[in-house]
Amino acid sequence: MVRKVKISDKVIFGGRDLVLIAGPCVIESASGTLKIAEAIQKITSRLRIPFVFKASYDKANRTSIKSFRGPGVYEGLKVLSQIKSKLGVPVLSDVHDVDQAQMAGEILDIVQIPAFLCRQTDLIVAAARTGKAVNVKKGQFMAPWDAGGIVKKMQEAGNHKLLLTERGVTFGYNNLVTDFRALSIMRAYGYPVIFDATHSVQKPGGLGDSSGGESRYIPLLARCAVAAGVDAVFLETHPDPSRALSDGPNSLRLRNLENLLKELVAIDRIRDKNA
Repeated sequence: MVRKVKISDKVIFGGRDLVLIAGPCVIESASGTLKIAEAIQKITSRLRIPFVFKASYDKANRTSIKSFRGPGVYEGLKVLSQIKSKLGVPVLSDVHDVDQAQMAGEILDIVQIPAFLCRQTDLIVAAARTGKAVNVKKGQFMAPWDAGGIVKKMQEAGNHKLLLTERGVTFGYNNLVTDFRALSIMRAYGYPVIFDATHSVQKPGGLGDSSGGESRYIPLLARCAVAAGVDAVFLETHPDPSRALSDGPNSLRLRNLENLLKELVAIDRIRDKNA
């Protein structure tokens, strides 16, 4: 039995409907981020898909010190607050620092722990104490059964609104591979599981001073994850990935989002009928 994590009346992880978490990797500008959010909302409204908007206010984990990180916590949370208010959609962003957790929790509907920080006990506890739902991305250096430690930390902190995300595991240098058994293994802990189809095709540091990626495999992995029974899909999307300021090589082009979602919904419905 998987615990349901309710974010809003429309967004319930672990419920009957497949949930979408989507948006650009990082907030590049207030107006551009809002336009992307509006475009995704229109698509998900047409397809009746529960939607959580995602964008990072600070990408602290970058290959190069010169890489674009975003507007920072204050300006970034202001942008996310405006999107939340104008569009009426839940918002999610990464928290990298214990001192930012409470501030972020006042705006965010879901506090996300980045993969490289998934074993940082103080950060997980601080996120849990916001009282908001917490999405912990399993590190690419961890086995799926290691997620049990994350679950215990959240429970000890008194927060059962936990989401676990699979985003691939290290497979040699500058490469990741997805083991779909991980979705079932992590879900057995009793919490909803999300599949990050875009970071799973990333090639960390693969371009030397930035990460590469193989975005052509995003649809394939997303379809596999939904067929395997995942509760939500995480997709970073951008109008022009070649010009994105972060994670462009592993982002889905925005114009391709609707067709992919139609496929995922169709697969999810078949899976439910055969469950």
